[in-house]
Amino acid sequence: MDDLIEDAGPGNAPEFTVSEISGAVKRAIESGFSHVRVRGEVGRLSMPRSGHVYLDLKDDRSVLAAVIWKGTATRLAHPPEEGMEVIATGRLTTFPGQSKYQLVIEDLRPAGAGALMAMLEKRRAMLAAEGLFDAGRKKRLPFLPEVIGVVTSPSGAVIRDILHRLRDRFPRRVLIWPVAVQGANCAPEVARAIRGFNALPEGGRIPRPDLLIVARGGGSLEDLWGFNEEIVVRAAADSAIPLISAVGHETDTTLIDHAADWRAPTPTAAAEKAVPVRLDLLNWLRTQDGILTRGMTQALDRRRQRLADLSRALPRPESLLDQARQRLDLAAAGLAPALRHRAATARGRLDGAAARLAPALDRAVGRKRLALGQGAARLSPAALQGLVRQGRRDLAALDRRLDPARQQRRLADARARLDDLSARFARVAETGLAARRDRLAALDRLHQTLGYTETLRRGYAVVRAGEAVLTRKTEAETHAALEIEFADGKLAVTPTGATPRPAPKRQSGPSEPGQGSLF
Repeated sequence: MDDLIEDAGPGNAPEFTVSEISGAVKRAIESGFSHVRVRGEVGRLSMPRSGHVYLDLKDDRSVLAAVIWKGTATRLAHPPEEGMEVIATGRLTTFPGQSKYQLVIEDLRPAGAGALMAMLEKRRAMLAAEGLFDAGRKKRLPFLPEVIGVVTSPSGAVIRDILHRLRDRFPRRVLIWPVAVQGANCAPEVARAIRGFNALPEGGRIPRPDLLIVARGGGSLEDLWGFNEEIVVRAAADSAIPLISAVGHETDTTLIDHAADWRAPTPTAAAEKAVPVRLDLLNWLRTQDGILTRGMTQALDRRRQRLADLSRALPRPESLLDQARQRLDLAAAGLAPALRHRAATARGRLDGAAARLAPALDRAVGRKRLALGQGAARLSPAALQGLVRQGRRDLAALDRRLDPARQQRRLADARARLDDLSARFARVAETGLAARRDRLAALDRLHQTLGYTETLRRGYAVVRAGEAVLTRKTEAETHAALEIEFADGKLAVTPTGATPRPAPKRQSGPSEPGQGSLF
């Protein structure tokens, strides 16, 4: 039994902690696989907010966990996508927290042109499904733009070709936005340039282009890959300014070509499409001017000939006036006898009227003469003496009424009544004024007691939103800015967690303007 107990003991085998085992495995793996290149397909892909990229590399039998740290991920020319076949370069290490080994990727490239084409086709199908390549979205290019914006490298031959061609055809003002045309910075810089040109205000210090040209010379698929990035395609599709894509040679095709409003096979062709030939326009204008001049001359000749033809069909002016002149002579010859007959007829009617008028005049004269005699009789000396005596009696009566002593008495009585009335009026006015003054003081005290200013002094406050007075919490939550009036002044506040809603219309009431109700 003792032998069995001794055999069951630990013996001479050493004991390790979990961390020691993990560290030994980590050193063994890192020393044996410090630099490896792995070919596989990108499987599970995770991009958390930290900026690191976690993914799986797999083939038909195995899966290898991998990680791309944030600093490396930002420098990758081709970010990983699920299903993409890649060649990853890095080192193997372990992650003791999960007892797993993983590949720390330092460089990631597509596994040949086939992988890039597959990824390009997948991206093209996705963007096409969103409608970014639809013909209905494309805008018409301006016939003769005043300002042309060019997005390209300022040091390449492309910009010189564009400027040379514009100068030969029709000189225009050109704004150049310098960008990298290949590499990791290409896509963000090109997208930023397109959006920057669109953000320029109309009439600003820097003129807003009427047309954009995104240009680059030819190159391999990897060199042109920046123009296949999603941010560049979306910027081109969202551009409000018409855009010409001139990337690569005629056989090169990028995704920006599908999103642009017009695709030029070369940068030189883009410049030719942007502006017409000035000499051709001048020749065309001269031709049109000649056509217009000949047309106007021919039209005038035709109208002059037509007018001459019509004038020959009209009668002579003399023939039109002869008959009228003859009718006038006949009328003038018959006018004198007609006037004499008319005068004789009128004279006969006047004589008849005068014969009827003489007896009536005699009767009227007789009546007037009789009335005159009666008036003369009334103006006899006796009648005049009677009128004089009556006038004297009336004058005496008026003299008695105008006696000075009597007038003095009447004036004294009137003055006494006036003084009495003035005294009574003064007493009544003073009494009424005092009563109204007391009433006004009482009303003022009542107004001060019932007014909201006295209420403010007792510790209350008035909440307003503009001109409206708010009395409920739900009303205050609908406004982004409030004003609180205290007894000693006003304070502007902003409510926290307010949910803006349309403010209710203010109901008119009997209260004064600007005075809310506290009840």
